[in-house]
Amino acid sequence: MNEHTNVPLIQLKDLRKYFKTGAGTLHAVDDVNLTIQKGHTLGVVGESGCGKSTLGRTLLRLLPATSGEILYHGENILNYSAAAMKKTRSKMQMIFQDPYASLNPRLSISQIIAEPLKVNHVFQSKKEMDERILDLMDTVGLARRLANAYPHELDGGRRQRIGIARALALDPEFIVCDEPVSALDVSIQAQILNLMMDLQDQRGLTYLFITHDLSVVRHISSHIAVMYLGQVVEYAPSKELFQNPKHPYTKALLNAIPIPDLAYRDKPRELIHGEITSPIDPKPGCRFAARCPHATDACMGKGIPLRNVGSEHQVACVLYGQTTGE
Repeated sequence: MNEHTNVPLIQLKDLRKYFKTGAGTLHAVDDVNLTIQKGHTLGVVGESGCGKSTLGRTLLRLLPATSGEILYHGENILNYSAAAMKKTRSKMQMIFQDPYASLNPRLSISQIIAEPLKVNHVFQSKKEMDERILDLMDTVGLARRLANAYPHELDGGRRQRIGIARALALDPEFIVCDEPVSALDVSIQAQILNLMMDLQDQRGLTYLFITHDLSVVRHISSHIAVMYLGQVVEYAPSKELFQNPKHPYTKALLNAIPIPDLAYRDKPRELIHGEITSPIDPKPGCRFAARCPHATDACMGKGIPLRNVGSEHQVACVLYGQTTGE
């Protein structure tokens, strides 16, 4: 058992992130409550615009939270000073979606990997720095001969390996992975995913893995949270979610996964109909109701909290219990 069994590594409590717009307040992340145990991977899935990336950036305080708590080892980092947060960030890193846009094109691979080491004054000598850089390149599968190459000279897979090496430079224990394989070819995706899983086993890393690809999240995640318009509508262990989905939105997402078998080509698929609810000043109630075939008056006017429907399985839907007012 790990040393923080009783205290989750990451715990989000009623986390909100709103943006002021000319049309009103955009609820990008709304009342999110999640827990990530040390050494586990929490996958966050949902369609574009549901707030996945904003959640990851807010968790790391790259964006200021509107309200709520972000507990790291049981301490609320929203109360940290700038100096305390800088120290904490060495243990909380991020891998970005675009492996080219996230790298400085003016720097070589070795210079990119060295940046966090220099900023945090990890080494006193250039020799120690260079040895660490080469060790990180070996760890992520980058040939040492590429140390002086530039990002534009490499393919997407190698660029993403640079991003992973940079994230590992300060020996973090928690990494937010913001769709790290979505911009890569399928064969390269598998290599990067396997690398990340090997690193997790070797270093005891904890991931928040953001993606819109359910096949990817199933491969890497121990638990999955499904987001819709800023809210978590279902949470469950990965195997349980795929075998026994509860929320109509989760079922629709799973139904949309392509099946590479001609025997299924004529199988009818349930399509989602209706207009997407605006995330600007949304009314209380289920935000999926306008597109849900099971929607009733009970779905409107009241907050619909996550309710337990099994071991570690929670769903926010009136089909599985009574709602409570906000």
